[in-house]
Amino acid sequence: MDKEFVERMKQKLLTMKKEILDNLVAENEDFQNIIDTDDSKDLVDIASTDIDKRVLDALGAQEMKRLNLIDAALARIEAGKYGICLKSGKPIPTERLEAIPYALYRIEYQNELERRNR
Repeated sequence: MDKEFVERMKQKLLTMKKEILDNLVAENEDFQNIIDTDDSKDLVDIASTDIDKRVLDALGAQEMKRLNLIDAALARIEAGKYGICLKSGKPIPTERLEAIPYALYRIEYQNELERRNR
């Protein structure tokens, strides 16, 4: 795989990682500020805040999963194995990597995995 392409993907992955981390920090700070500044909580407010926290937790879990995929892709770059399908060992097309820089599989195998998991 072209070194220039891999370097461009590395920068893209690092930018994505920074955005995720910044968003998670901001969401947690915003949520904590809501809790800390609201002294007049009734049951409806507490329930609403609890629902907000669950939504944030769910979003946070998705972002953490994406963060792990990004870190794994960065590790594959360092190991010289970036862009290789973990199932087939064949190169992942650059178009797929442009769209999903942390892709683990060629589209054929990814589709197969998604069908199995339904």
